[in-house]
Amino acid sequence: MSPAPTHLRIARPSRDLAAAERFWVGGLGLDVLWRSAAEAPGEHDLLMVGRPGDHWHLELVGGEHAAAPTPTAEDLLVLYLDGPVDDGLVRELERAGGTRVSAGPYWDRWGVTVADPDGYRLVLSTRGWSNG
Repeated sequence: MSPAPTHLRIARPSRDLAAAERFWVGGLGLDVLWRSAAEAPGEHDLLMVGRPGDHWHLELVGGEHAAAPTPTAEDLLVLYLDGPVDDGLVRELERAGGTRVSAGPYWDRWGVTVADPDGYRLVLSTRGWSNG
């Protein structure tokens, strides 16, 4: 018997949720799954993006009580496309506030890396993913 599918949430702070939304929704094409504004002291503004039905989503945390983003070169969110990266998609990500960067020889060989407005890196990998 295999275990039931689990859902993965990746949470990151953001300096500017509107800029993050332009990148992840307008640039990459994800959907807004949830949005909320802080209503009480100590709460955060939240923006959750992903694709309905997928088993993962990205939660972006903003507002005055959110931690400052501190991305490193190793903070990668990798999407395995199992095919070529569309140049038009990369242009849209750049228009939406992203910056094309190098993620090192391996990822440069197998895809394209774009930093989001907070500096976190999205790798669009030409490789496929197999868990077997």
